This record gives sequence, structure tokens and C-alpha cells, in this order.
Amino acid sequence: MMKLVKGFLVAGIAAALLSGCGGNKEEAAAPSASQAAAEQTDAKTTASIVNVADAFNKAVSPEGTWIIAILNDLTIDQEVVVDGEFHDKGAADGKIYRKIALYAQDADHNITANYTLTAPKVTVKSENLRVQGGTIKGDVYVEAKGFNLHETATVDGNLYFASEDVKASAQIDGKVTGKTEVQ
Repeated sequence: MMKLVKGFLVAGIAAALLSGCGGNKEEAAAPSASQAAAEQTDAKTTASIVNVADAFNKAVSPEGTWIIAILNDLTIDQEVVVDGEFHDKGAADGKIYRKIALYAQDADHNITANYTLTAPKVTVKSENLRVQGGTIKGDVYVEAKGFNLHETATVDGNLYFASEDVKASAQIDGKVTGKTEVQ
């Protein structure tokens, strides 16, 4: 019975999160503070809401989900690799898209809290990855085209691109405290 109740809770939170994603990626949803009770959902078509390093690493892996949201500051003492091909809202016919949400929001999609993901290195191998809200503290290495640092996000470190083509395909509207270059 407890598993059934937990399943409904997780499904409800995922539905609420995804319903807020709407068609406008500028206002794509992250969890609200009231959703802090859920630690993670696992299906590729829903969001992973994570609070611990192991769950985060699983969520950004090829077996993870199209959107990964954290509910507090998170420190990972090893390289984070964002890998795999995912589609907007988990729809097989959707545009290739992936998102890391480092924030919480209210019902009107206003950011209510920003969080920091601290890792020595974050390597991006997923095409069209958007980092929205909050801060990645550490160096980011982008190997896939279409990287997007939303205006609400910060990289507190260096931002490196694998090639000029990868760099040219990126959209950097957020803040980078270190260098931005091809390496």
C-alpha cells in the first residue's frame, strides 16, 4: 500500500512539474518548494527531482531524463557527465532538448530560489542542453551542439567548447565568471 501511495505522490509531482513546462521553454518548470518531499522520478518521460549526488549522476546519464531539477545546493566530488539524446518533454517526436533546472519556482513560473551545483568538472555530451537558474560552480566542457546558458544561470568557472562549431551553436545569455574559449 505504501508503494502505491508513493507512486501516486511521485506521479502527481511529475505531472505538476511537466504541466508547468508548457510550450514556452523560457518558462519551463522546476519544482516548487512544496515538492521537496519527492526525491526522484525515474521514467525518461518525466523529470528527475534530485537531492543527492548519486541520483543526480543517474539523472544526467544516458539512462536518465530530459529534465533534471535540484531542490537544494548539491556538491558532487567527481566529474559530472551529461550524456544521452533526449527530446522535449520526453516526447519521441519532440525536438532534441535537455534541461538542468537549478531553481524553484512559484505557480506563476517566477523563480523563488536558486541553487548551486558544485562539481570539479561538468562535461556536456547531450545536444541542446539548457542550464536554467542557479549556478554551476566548476568548469564546464561542452562537446555537443546547442548548449544554452539561460540568462538566469551562472557558470562560476570556465566555459570550454570542444570546437569552434560547438561554440558557434551555443547561446550564452547567462554569466560566466571565468574564460569562455575553445579548448
